[in-house]
Amino acid sequence: MSEAATIMAERFGGDTLLSLATLDGDRPSVRLVDGFYEDGAFHVITHASSPKMDQIRAHPVVGVCAEWFGGHGLAESLGHVLDPSNAALMARARGVFAGWLGNGDLDLADPDTVFLRIRLTDGVLWSHGTRYDLDPATLGQA
Repeated sequence: MSEAATIMAERFGGDTLLSLATLDGDRPSVRLVDGFYEDGAFHVITHASSPKMDQIRAHPVVGVCAEWFGGHGLAESLGHVLDPSNAALMARARGVFAGWLGNGDLDLADPDTVFLRIRLTDGVLWSHGTRYDLDPATLGQA
């Protein structure tokens, strides 16, 4: 694993507030989402009918920003959070989001409660004065 990939996992591998920018027609739209980083991607639990998901379906290239990091990614729904294909990801989410998951904000049984994956395509990470230019290879995706 590259040094940059290690820093990304350490810094964002837990519950992380992440700015997510999408396109709403020809206007940018940005909001905070709660996610975690793993294997070159951020993962977020959201509702399939939310405006951000409508915008992602129309234009899947997004911008992301968090603590001393900014970049771009390809966003996609991975489907229902309780789908068997998402079992490992859901187990990870239950640990990462233990402080709030299950408090009534989300209905995990709702088939429209989905995982949003933002697979990073590029970015810039700063750590202790060092700049890391990120791409899929430096993030361990290639």
